[in-house]
Amino acid sequence: MSLPTSSAPYMFEDSESFHKFFESWLVEQNQYLEKLVSASKENQQREEQAVSQQELNETILIPLIEKVIQHYEHYYRAKSRWAKNDVLIMFNPSWTSSLEDAFLWIGGWRPSMAVHLLYSKSGLQLEARIVEILRGISTGDLGDLSPGQLEKVDELQKVTIREEKELSEKMAKKQEGVADKSMVELSHAVTEMMREGAAADEQMVEAALGPKEEGLVQVLQKADDLRMNTLRKVVGLLSPVQSVHFLIAAAELHLRFHDWGKKRDARIHQAAEGSSFCLYWELGAGGDYC
Repeated sequence: MSLPTSSAPYMFEDSESFHKFFESWLVEQNQYLEKLVSASKENQQREEQAVSQQELNETILIPLIEKVIQHYEHYYRAKSRWAKNDVLIMFNPSWTSSLEDAFLWIGGWRPSMAVHLLYSKSGLQLEARIVEILRGISTGDLGDLSPGQLEKVDELQKVTIREEKELSEKMAKKQEGVADKSMVELSHAVTEMMREGAAADEQMVEAALGPKEEGLVQVLQKADDLRMNTLRKVVGLLSPVQSVHFLIAAAELHLRFHDWGKKRDARIHQAAEGSSFCLYWELGAGGDYC
């Protein structure tokens, strides 16, 4: 199915932290998830309600899919605007867990993961309804991808991986640039000034770091564009019903992975606090409280 370019208004207040924006966005994503699940159930019951597939597509599925895609676009517009103010925080986000951070690629999810997610969900739905498919009964979900669709998905995966590699190389050059002649010369000069008791010229430091940060903004923008474009292309290869199933899987994975990471961090933090308290008690009171 094809999707129109989003014309949704961009709403974002400079005074609002991106962390708060992200938490609000997650709440909305969960709400859209429930709407997608509800739409999927309506599709399963459409024959009982004497509703044609085309009618359901036009009145419920396609409008909902467009809203979900626009919701993702809203996130990346906000992220792009915030990155121009402080790009470094996008590479060290306070709104994600350590589990999520371990799998980040240039400030977000790796675009080819969208294709891998599609293959995984397709395989699961194929296994669940293999009997119907073998009987020639169309299931309409991701387990029912046509040869033509699979060919296009394979090509999309190859193109996406190639673009990922190009961006990874650009990111590597930005990282290597930290050790270029200007930075080495500056770090030496500032060290000598500190050794002599003089204050470092902060304007000189900022002038050197500014272009480095601008380079990161450019790479991050290209990475986010690739993420969003890949998502749109995957949906574009699918039928409305299949798109609903894919977007459900994407939201479930994102929301649960975020929850698991936050709970894991909370447990580790709680355990660390407990250990600190025990050490304090043993040293201060000389007891064996813990």
